[in-house]
Amino acid sequence: MNALRNRVQLIGHLGGKVEVKTLDSGKKVGKVSLATHETYKNQKGEKVTETTWHNLVIWGKQVEILEKYTDKGSEIAVEGKLTNRDYTDKEGIKRNITEVVVSDLLLMGNKTDQNA
Repeated sequence: MNALRNRVQLIGHLGGKVEVKTLDSGKKVGKVSLATHETYKNQKGEKVTETTWHNLVIWGKQVEILEKYTDKGSEIAVEGKLTNRDYTDKEGIKRNITEVVVSDLLLMGNKTDQNA
């Protein structure tokens, strides 16, 4: 059961191009937002779509793949774990952010999208 602890799987569309930084150690890290959509009917029977945004952190070879083959709107599937961290913004206010640290990813879409 330990393999199921803190495990996240998402399929969604990228909110922009992945932002890549190369650290002093030479490792690459990327950050990008991912939108997931849930559609349901409300009490009036109207179709409603809700969008949730997730912050992704991607390391190494996987960030190079995202940088090379994806753009804003690209559909991807990710698996990883949730992490929380604190930081202080430019105004000196302490903030908390939840991120998905990606351990595995899959580029989605049909073949015509990939060849375009």
